[in-house]
Amino acid sequence: MDGERELLNVVDVEATCWEGQAPAGEVSEIVEIGLTVVDLGARERVGRHRVVVRPARSRVGGFCTELTGLTQAEVDGGVPFAEACRMLARDHAAGARAWASWGDYDRHQFTRQCRAAAVPYPFGAVHTNAKAVFTEAYGLRKRPGMAEALRVAGLPLEGRHHRGEDDAWNIAALVLAVAARDGWPG
Repeated sequence: MDGERELLNVVDVEATCWEGQAPAGEVSEIVEIGLTVVDLGARERVGRHRVVVRPARSRVGGFCTELTGLTQAEVDGGVPFAEACRMLARDHAAGARAWASWGDYDRHQFTRQCRAAAVPYPFGAVHTNAKAVFTEAYGLRKRPGMAEALRVAGLPLEGRHHRGEDDAWNIAALVLAVAARDGWPG
């Protein structure tokens, strides 16, 4: 296996969110993309990245700020979604490199938002639902949230939960824990 094929992008997104229904005319949009590069061969996290995305059809409200720590002022300084997707492809080989997320939410959110914005989908076809793989590798009956999975694996929660950059870093640690049990596919 060459070095490039041993690299995995672990992605976690944060999106605009509300307690209850979205305000009239607003939709959930990605406002932060966290990406940690994992070298599966070396069994280590080798890169930690964050892209702040400026939403086009929604605003960050109090509930979202409380959950993620992101503010409207911060995302106003972010890049447009199309540019964020170009950055993923250009800077992180997203179209060529396998990727993983905790569950399928992130993959579905990208699919929906790319379709709505007429932006090319930045990722390749090889996606792994890390939550499903972790559940199987640890012999669990129910799929745990990321924080619970860290507890099960005996790993610390590093950084702030519900922050894309920190969650991607923590999910990458879970990927490595599964790989150490020879449970990671590929």
